[in-house]
Amino acid sequence: MEPRNNVTFFVLLGLTQNPEEQKVLFVIFLLFYILTLVGNLLIVVTVTVSKALDSPMYFFLASLSFMDVIYSSSISPKLISDLFFGKHTISFQSCMTQLFTEHFFGGSEVFLLLVMAYDRYVAICKPLHYLVIMRQWVCVVLLMLSLVGGLLHSVVQLSTIYGLPFCGPNIIDHFACDMYPLLELVCTDTYVIGLLVVANGGLICTIVFLVLLISYGVILHSLKNLSQEGRRKVLSTCGSHITVVTFFFVPCIFMYARPTKTFPIDKSLSVFYTVITPMLNPLIYTLRNSEMTNAMKKLWRKVLLGSK
Repeated sequence: MEPRNNVTFFVLLGLTQNPEEQKVLFVIFLLFYILTLVGNLLIVVTVTVSKALDSPMYFFLASLSFMDVIYSSSISPKLISDLFFGKHTISFQSCMTQLFTEHFFGGSEVFLLLVMAYDRYVAICKPLHYLVIMRQWVCVVLLMLSLVGGLLHSVVQLSTIYGLPFCGPNIIDHFACDMYPLLELVCTDTYVIGLLVVANGGLICTIVFLVLLISYGVILHSLKNLSQEGRRKVLSTCGSHITVVTFFFVPCIFMYARPTKTFPIDKSLSVFYTVITPMLNPLIYTLRNSEMTNAMKKLWRKVLLGSK
């Protein structure tokens, strides 16, 4: 029998042990999850059915929303269920599945945000060549590359942790399975493994974040060549992108670009980028985008009134 088989399940301590606080958090997180599903799926449906939203930017936005739905669904339902039933156990295999899914779609989002920045760079800095460069097959290939990047990242994370010896402690001071809390339970030296995790997570996040900042810097520098209306539109679009990028990457860098040690603030930060950010993304992208809000209004009129 392999050493890791000594642990067949983990106990998640969650966000609080207080039953009253758990009831309040259950209502809050259930509401957050419903808003996440409704907001992101509404974007996917609107982009799919609206002929006015056929540009690459909206294709990538719908893809991001779809990823947010699955990314959030890998964590929130289990968290909500634990808060409601007071059951905080997760089997070893379910823990590994959750770890794989969250890193697959979280990693894919990292690369997709990079693709979205490239799309905006081409649209603003090379507008005459935009439709030639960002053809439909190119957009599909870029989306597939984002998914492949997320898959490779997740496979490395899972293969790193899966074969390690868990031979006793099984209490995770967290509300979900993640790399650092799991590494604290491993009964072997994890220094080298920790460096691999930092390189595969924190380093990727940091490099992509810096590249994104540079790309948006170049885009904003090019504003002097645009009309006042053009500047307003670019600032609105890029403002949304920069807000989402900041919300996603700053906690990610803090969590993974450091030695394998857990801190009390980790759980709060994890809530922010696993639960709150996927809920805020639709609001950030739609409230600042008149084309998207107009398309949604038309869609609702069709659904509710049957008008064309």
